[in-house]
Amino acid sequence: MNKKLLSIYGLKWHPFASDLPDEALWRTPAMEHFCWRLEQQIRDGGFALVTGDPGTGKSVALRITARQLTAVPDVLVGALSRPQSKLADIYRELGDLFSVPLSPHNRWGGFKALREKWLAHLSATLYRPVLLIDEAQQMESEVFSELRLLASTHFDSRSLLTVILAGDSRLLERLRSPDLIPLGSRIRTRLVLDYLTPRELASFVEHLLTQSGNPRLMTPELVTTLCERAAGNYRVLCNMAADLLAEGIRREAAQLDEKLYLEVFAPPSKQRNRSDGRRAAG
Repeated sequence: MNKKLLSIYGLKWHPFASDLPDEALWRTPAMEHFCWRLEQQIRDGGFALVTGDPGTGKSVALRITARQLTAVPDVLVGALSRPQSKLADIYRELGDLFSVPLSPHNRWGGFKALREKWLAHLSATLYRPVLLIDEAQQMESEVFSELRLLASTHFDSRSLLTVILAGDSRLLERLRSPDLIPLGSRIRTRLVLDYLTPRELASFVEHLLTQSGNPRLMTPELVTTLCERAAGNYRVLCNMAADLLAEGIRREAAQLDEKLYLEVFAPPSKQRNRSDGRRAAG
């Protein structure tokens, strides 16, 4: 949906798209506290964890975290883009993220070079580099174990890296498995994302509309309806709201309201009955 279409409602950007500007993302009190904890943790390193069901905001939490930690002077932040890769490719990506030339056939050399780079950064800045990993439930057990060993030294008494894992309930299950308990027991900071109440979702919608430039885009009644039918899930709510916005633009509606909601989301049987009734009346 381009800016020309959005300008009909005076919007700076699509309020329900996944690619919102970082500064427009909604920060809950729990998210604020998590970021504060991480700012303290990057001095000591170690593992942190973000968990929640699909659509509860894990990827957004990582975006907020990355933005806040990047703003700290001298903190080096990298994000792993392909967590499902084999170990050799994980090393290649780590080398690329942290500007360390690695040989794919010399794992020990790569192990040593990465640790030396992180140790040099720590000595110069007193901050551990940060590695963000979304969809971490897809990582192989061998990669988890290698990352745990790679990120610590002096018989596990000193961390060289801060690793933030994000994933759904499958990640929690995996961290409870015998081969990954050593990693699970090292997680220091956690953010557990849950389904929201309708009131919390209403605050979320209000924030999005205000940030995008039109707090009156939706009637209060429509906001209430959407929040009650979104099952506490950000993604469900945004998908419904995006459908309504697209239809509102098509119709050039002055405001999105409950009448539009009923027309867009009415069950097909009801729509057919209305059409049949109009034909019979004609």
